[in-house]
Amino acid sequence: MKTIIWEKASKRQKAQALARPRQGENAELAKSVALILGEVKSRGDDALRAFSLKFDGVSRKRFRVSPKEIEAAAFSIAPSLRAAMKRAKANIEKFHKAEFPQSMQVETMPGVKCALHWRALGKIGLYIPAGTAPLFSTLMMLAIPARLAGCKNVILCSPPQRDGKIHPAILAAAQLCGVCDVFAVGGAQAVAAMAYGTRTIPKVDKIMGPGNAYVTMAKQLVAQDPEGAAIDMPAGPSEAMVIAESAARPDWVAADLLAQAEHDAMAQTVLVTTSAAFAKKVEAEIARQIAVLPRRAIAEKSIAESRMIVVANMKTAIDVANLYAPEHLIIHNKDAAKYLPSIMTAGSVFLGELTPESAGDYASGTNHVLPTHGYARAYSGITLSSFMKSMTAQSLTREGLRELGPAIVTMAEAEGLYAHANAVNVRMK
Repeated sequence: MKTIIWEKASKRQKAQALARPRQGENAELAKSVALILGEVKSRGDDALRAFSLKFDGVSRKRFRVSPKEIEAAAFSIAPSLRAAMKRAKANIEKFHKAEFPQSMQVETMPGVKCALHWRALGKIGLYIPAGTAPLFSTLMMLAIPARLAGCKNVILCSPPQRDGKIHPAILAAAQLCGVCDVFAVGGAQAVAAMAYGTRTIPKVDKIMGPGNAYVTMAKQLVAQDPEGAAIDMPAGPSEAMVIAESAARPDWVAADLLAQAEHDAMAQTVLVTTSAAFAKKVEAEIARQIAVLPRRAIAEKSIAESRMIVVANMKTAIDVANLYAPEHLIIHNKDAAKYLPSIMTAGSVFLGELTPESAGDYASGTNHVLPTHGYARAYSGITLSSFMKSMTAQSLTREGLRELGPAIVTMAEAEGLYAHANAVNVRMK
């Protein structure tokens, strides 16, 4: 990990310290993905079969996973894992139920009533990757609030393994969360199928879920296409920033950094600390812990490109966090909660040394589908309202039109929109 003394760094060095990893040439990537989207759009299932064979080395007669396959997978996982899933499900449900947005009505003036109403989205498509890790927890984070929001049609696409089947833990989570329409299709071609529809896979209104660079690009392209589908949010490699003073435990801090680093070779971890000596202790702990990780090769690549930033005090540490806008922000401090009002840009915040990021990833109840790549400056993580849309309504009485009408006419005529004014005038006469 590279160490930067913040107060001594130039503006350029600070920008470099907080820069995200490059994800390759977007123009070439977009061109490749656009070809895949076009093929699926025009050839449907035939294109899906060709791409599944080409990219996954799998040939399935049917993409749909049968109820029998789902049930068999659910019974094949360890009872301890199923129990853990059930506990996580209960917490995720409890937290997301409390997020339910409320409709409201306001009488803005006598005889003029304005209202806001919420409706569930119609068709939701979930994409769950299973390349280096079967992210069944992400399926739970998406399927549970989708059902609570009232979405009637939720489908799932996930890439098949070499045996042609979806990972059993993903299927078990699907059954637990009530997702019955499951398709063994992965990559950009799965996004295309959900965005445009094929004979087998229905078209959806919104696509949710993470993926590699191809999946991410596919989501961005279909979101720009009027014939495509909306998406949850822009996404990049996963990331975490840890803030720690010298009194923190270096082994716990190192464990949090490595928990993020093992996600992906491009995952980014950043330590912000008030002590250069503490940074060295954390670095030593990382070297000790990384040596025994099963995903050591991935973690080492991530750690090699990560940063340690030494700051003068906690105020500067929070300033750095707000500049970086991390997906996950972990504060190793006994009084961590007092800094929360000053944190303006983070996907999710983990307060106190006993709160590992893993808690939010799996079972505390908050959602782990969060904005990355600095998008936390403008985007929120997934909430119940991500599966809903709002619409307004208004009604005027005769009194309301009489009192408000002249203002509407005056404003419409000032804009040169006389038909707008006339729609009021004909009623007032």
